[in-house]
Amino acid sequence: MVSFYLAQNISNSMKSIFKKKKLLFILFTAITAYQTYAQGCVAIRHFSSCVGNSLESNLLYSGDLMIGMNYRYFKSFRHFRGTEEVPDRVTNNTEVVNFSNAWDFFLTYGVTNRLYASINIPTVINSRSSLYEHGRAERNKTFSRGLADIRLGVGYWLFDTAKSPNGNMALGLGIKLPTGNYNATDIFYNVGPNGESEVRPVDQSIQPGDGGFGVILDFQFYTKLTSDLYAYGGGFYLLNPKETNGIRTFRETLNPILENEAIMSVPDQYSLRTGLSYTISHSVASSLGVRFDCVPVRDLIGGSEGFRRPGNVLSIDPGISYMKSSFTFNLNLPIAVRRERPQSITDKQTEEQTGIPRNGDAAFADYVLNVGVSYRFPNNKTKLDPDLIKTFNE
Repeated sequence: MVSFYLAQNISNSMKSIFKKKKLLFILFTAITAYQTYAQGCVAIRHFSSCVGNSLESNLLYSGDLMIGMNYRYFKSFRHFRGTEEVPDRVTNNTEVVNFSNAWDFFLTYGVTNRLYASINIPTVINSRSSLYEHGRAERNKTFSRGLADIRLGVGYWLFDTAKSPNGNMALGLGIKLPTGNYNATDIFYNVGPNGESEVRPVDQSIQPGDGGFGVILDFQFYTKLTSDLYAYGGGFYLLNPKETNGIRTFRETLNPILENEAIMSVPDQYSLRTGLSYTISHSVASSLGVRFDCVPVRDLIGGSEGFRRPGNVLSIDPGISYMKSSFTFNLNLPIAVRRERPQSITDKQTEEQTGIPRNGDAAFADYVLNVGVSYRFPNNKTKLDPDLIKTFNE
């Protein structure tokens, strides 16, 4: 009889594990968002939240460990002023072209079945091609590479994940460390007093770091709609209290009205997303969502002076995932459907002083390529009912 109860208990445990694995698979394809928020806008620098690669990487049993990497690529070149594209920039070969490559390496650990902790270590290789930064005489490139700003964080599921397979929500809190170089330099041509070259800081959009300590607030949720269909969503807000980082932009040399943009700002960033995830087979799942990424004109805490390119992107975000045992592969391709470069503080101040409408522009990408891989190291300790173990030992 004891053997029967043991077998029944183990069978129920295996069914529970199978159901959870199916849930994890459905949810994994829903989001690579925490590593891939920035949507290819010069205004929006590379950044992601501090927690793991997806909902799946945060639904961990106590003692489980998840490691992974996410790669992101985009080319930004289409200029927008407000929500209107400025096609003449491309036609006249005056557009700014950014190539961004970012690798985020993350580790997430299940402290309990509901509490998890993560570390995210990002690295970047960026290039920027422009005319205006090189005396408007010829197009040249500047480069940056290296470690970006490391993030540390914890998250907590509001309901027991084992008892809430049909829906749950997690809240997270993290910090961003100023580990990335925020004074990366390169050679700028035709900019000296006599037209000579000078070594200067590269543009804010390709700086690996921003130079400030930040606080990250995030949330994520899922809810079951049918046996194979889930709705998901979440987002984060990065609070950057530091106003400026002391790095010169040299923008005041381009136009006297840019005097207050001579030093780089340390801006806030935030992102929201939601969508649907559907299981196609035991190994393949798909997702379709929308996401909104933004660098606001003003910060929530601290000053907002200095140079920043405020901007936001609304994207359609299709994705597909493959899972085999503890390994998962994910591909997402967010496609921009609305891009906006709103008036900056400088734009607004200049318009008030002169009475002439002013709105600077910024370059955006058409799409972003996101590729993620992860591997789970489960705790693998079968937990039987304590009363059943006591009966067996008697």
